[in-house]
Amino acid sequence: MVETANNQQPQPGPPPMRPPAPPLGAAKGPIWAPAEQLLQLQFCIHSNPNWPETCLLGFQHYVVMLGTTVLIANTLVPLMGGTDGDRARVVQTLLFMSALNTLAQTLIGTRLPTVMGASFAFVLPVLAIIDDLHDEDFTSEHQRFLHTIRTIQGSLIVSSFVNIILGYSKIWGNLARFLSPVIIVPFVCVVGLGLFMRGFPVLANCVEIGLPMLILAVFVQQQLNHIHHLGHVARIIFGRFGLLLCIGIVWAFAAILTAAGAYNHVRAQTKLSCRTDRTFPISAAPWIKIPYPFQWGAPIFRASHVFGMIGAALVTSAESTGTFYAAARLSGATPPPAHVLSRSIGLQGIGMLVEGIFGAVVGTTASVENVGLLGVTLIGSRRAVQISTAFMLFFSIFGKFGAFFASIPLSIFAAMYCVLFGIVAAVGISHIQFANSNSLRNQYVLGLSLFLAISIPQYFVTNTDMNNGHGPIRTDGGWFNNIFNTIFSSPPTVAIIVGTLLDHTIDARRTVNDRGFQWWLPFQKRDGDARNAEFYSLPLNYLPSSLNEFMPRRFF
Repeated sequence: MVETANNQQPQPGPPPMRPPAPPLGAAKGPIWAPAEQLLQLQFCIHSNPNWPETCLLGFQHYVVMLGTTVLIANTLVPLMGGTDGDRARVVQTLLFMSALNTLAQTLIGTRLPTVMGASFAFVLPVLAIIDDLHDEDFTSEHQRFLHTIRTIQGSLIVSSFVNIILGYSKIWGNLARFLSPVIIVPFVCVVGLGLFMRGFPVLANCVEIGLPMLILAVFVQQQLNHIHHLGHVARIIFGRFGLLLCIGIVWAFAAILTAAGAYNHVRAQTKLSCRTDRTFPISAAPWIKIPYPFQWGAPIFRASHVFGMIGAALVTSAESTGTFYAAARLSGATPPPAHVLSRSIGLQGIGMLVEGIFGAVVGTTASVENVGLLGVTLIGSRRAVQISTAFMLFFSIFGKFGAFFASIPLSIFAAMYCVLFGIVAAVGISHIQFANSNSLRNQYVLGLSLFLAISIPQYFVTNTDMNNGHGPIRTDGGWFNNIFNTIFSSPPTVAIIVGTLLDHTIDARRTVNDRGFQWWLPFQKRDGDARNAEFYSLPLNYLPSSLNEFMPRRFF
């Protein structure tokens, strides 16, 4: 036995070091790196399919946006005392203004592929105007309709300056700099989720038409499109135009049921949701009618009616901004910089001013359903949206043809919304990859913002009398009631208010990196990212230098 110098037994050494345990879940699959752009898109914002496909995509965008336009006209015009012919002309005017505003936004606004459609945010202020004029004496119901719509015109004209000032003074863009990915998640998410009442609740009014449409749309676009032995042409038809195909099939089925008398003895709501002849008779629509300024008469200005419209103007600014973020992601563009948001909101204000001049019953906002269509088709082409404006203009002028497509039952549109709104909500959730999703602080902000953005508007909508637009805030100041009832009935507006307050007051300085600002800030500056100019430069930037120097750039 060998002894040491101290005549002691040798002590055993420390156990060998074991390799550190891998992080929990590290061996269960790949860890996906954040992706600033969606690689699955087949065409991004400035790449385009061939012309026939692009035109068909433009027509599909027109059909998708038509549902909201018809629903708003059907809701408001009868309460105003209008006839079927008045409803047809209101729909034509809304389509005409949507075409002009969409073309303007895609050319000199955000430059994103977003359709500008009629906004539900204006419904409550319009209902308040209708109720305020209800007790006045008119010689006929048509006179009451004309007086009401002229009053709406005056309110739209005055409230439009709110957006013009917010946009071209750059206030809105500076406010957008306070947004972080943690705020963007609930903000964009509720742009889609906040419209849940226009989905299955409307579909359920006519289950035998709406449910087959929903099932067929999912099957054709997602299941049938991924069968491997299908040819290339079949995949294009099912993937890009599957929604249009499903609309045609179910619409024909609804027409057969209507002609067979299946809905002759049902309640009025079921008739409106199921029948193909309840929107307004095709005979009531004019063959040719071009909307023109002050077509209903000179606008009427009343201070008491303007404040509700101002609230709606603020709401549409928030809703459009959230929709722009979703559109940027689904079209392969970078998040819109602050100066782009400013000029888009300013241009939206100019559009609202023109709408007041032309006599639209509501203002416009960025259409959520059309942004969802970008995700369904995987085509974020700007040109396809611009071509859709040609269809809007055509059907707004030739009323008989427009009335034909307006006969699509509301339950078919509701089935589409279940898919399209859901995609926009999911796009909002995807922004969390740019922040620390494991931060309990971020989870608190996300959870509370998302919940309140759905819960608070639901309370306001539930406690609002849809006959007169009176909401739960009922003080002696009517202007105060109109503004805040409108603001707190909007999920995106509540989300941006609550999210911004929480994110900038709860341990904000120490958690700058966790909140994703390191990734977010370069996109908010004009030259912060090299790709910003590629996606958002105006067509004016490509003019010859001799002409370019005469173009004012202060607001662009």
